[in-house]
Amino acid sequence: MTSGRSSTLTGEAEISTYKGQDRALRADRLGTAGLLLSVLAASAPLMVVAGVMPTTYGVMGIVGQPLLFVILGAVLALFSIGYAEMSRHVHNAGAFYAYIARGLGPTAGAGASYVALVAYSAMQVGVYGILGFEVSNICALYLDAEVAWWIPALLAAVATGALGWLKIDLNAKVLGTLLVIECVLVVIFDVAVLADPGPEGLSLRAFNPETLSGAGLGTALCFCIAAFVGFEQSPVYAEETSKPHIVVSRVMFLAVGFAAMFLAFSSWALTVATGPGSIVASSAKEGPGLLFGLTEARLGSAFTDVLHVLFVTGMFAALLSFHNVVARYAFAMGREGLLPAAFGRTRSGSGAPVTGSLLQSGVSVVVIAAFALTDDKPVGDPTTPVLRLMAWMGNVGALGVILLMAAASVAVIAFFVRRGAASAQIWRLVAAGLAGLALFVIAIYTIKDFDVLVGAGPGSSLSWILPGIVLLSAAIGLVCGAVLRRKDPAAHARIGLGNEAFRLDQAADADAATDTGTPEGVTTR
Repeated sequence: MTSGRSSTLTGEAEISTYKGQDRALRADRLGTAGLLLSVLAASAPLMVVAGVMPTTYGVMGIVGQPLLFVILGAVLALFSIGYAEMSRHVHNAGAFYAYIARGLGPTAGAGASYVALVAYSAMQVGVYGILGFEVSNICALYLDAEVAWWIPALLAAVATGALGWLKIDLNAKVLGTLLVIECVLVVIFDVAVLADPGPEGLSLRAFNPETLSGAGLGTALCFCIAAFVGFEQSPVYAEETSKPHIVVSRVMFLAVGFAAMFLAFSSWALTVATGPGSIVASSAKEGPGLLFGLTEARLGSAFTDVLHVLFVTGMFAALLSFHNVVARYAFAMGREGLLPAAFGRTRSGSGAPVTGSLLQSGVSVVVIAAFALTDDKPVGDPTTPVLRLMAWMGNVGALGVILLMAAASVAVIAFFVRRGAASAQIWRLVAAGLAGLALFVIAIYTIKDFDVLVGAGPGSSLSWILPGIVLLSAAIGLVCGAVLRRKDPAAHARIGLGNEAFRLDQAADADAATDTGTPEGVTTR
């Protein structure tokens, strides 16, 4: 009889333990290299060089884009000083919203959580549009076959969702392999340009501050800062890294430094290839084809063909990176009561946040389908819905991330001031303040020029509807936080605590078990 009772209790304890583990991501899955490759993949370096840079040159007319990358790299390095120090104190897959919750309060954190969920989802969906458009063009160019953009986009969504169920270290290997190959090919192009410069030689005019003047500067700021997106995701994986208090901050600075140097060097190489005096006209004429045309002239058609393929695989790597981040934000929100509890569970075998993964896959398929159903234009038509999908979603996401970084800078200051550590952290707080101010200015410019960013005409309703999506998501989050505070103050107080709240629950269960004589591991609530 006693033996049977003991066996029952042991079984219950095992179930409770399993459930406890089910509420946590798997630790020690990522080291410095794996985490660095995962976050850099989100920036899709080849996509930036082929797509963002020609657009900034051709549409905004900013010849000083290389200098702009250097300046933004410095701003984001300042941001990383406080953000990285925060990562040593807070280990939570909710990253942005967790930091904001710990600095500005749980309700503010709830608002930030919905902004993060919407922003990263939007950026991912925008990349699906670019990938579908490029694969459609490749099929027409090499196979003489007409393939609707939404077919490869949906196939990519299915493949991304399947990989999202696997172990994060396996995902990191996929991301790392694709990232390294595309970066190597871009560097080969850069070196080839330096060996065979354009008509103006190795000109450094693009680094002259005078080249940053013009009406398109505000728009260029948004485009260029979006090229850095990814480095700020490293705290999302804190619960899955070995030594998060060291690895996360190290990766953040490595990612910012690499991105700034790579982007500044590659954008300068484009001006050297065409000549600074011709880069605006060439970019306006060729668009994303600029890089491929310059490559073919110097490295041949075979290299260019490989580059076209890597352009697609690089975008797929970015999709997988964004997918992983959104799934983990949803997991953290489910664990802390900001989404249904089912989102706060992981798959027993891989430790992947499967419900969040399914949510992101479902949203992506629905948005792709919605744009596909309204697409009655031929491929390449500037009014085709896929081009609107790319512009609308990408810029909504970029605005959301810029605002999150600005708010996080303020939260860092508040966090250390409230802990009485302001004097000890003074230089970090000054850096956070300067970065926050710069990021708020960039956000203002982004909102002001949003009609240009999305290709809408002056006075278009899109100039307030699309930024309004970010503000609406913040409002929904704030309302959810306020409702949770009224209905369940204890749950509201746990917002941003992550595994700390889980450990507190375990301690409470252990105390309750001791007080009531219930064996440890048996859930008493």
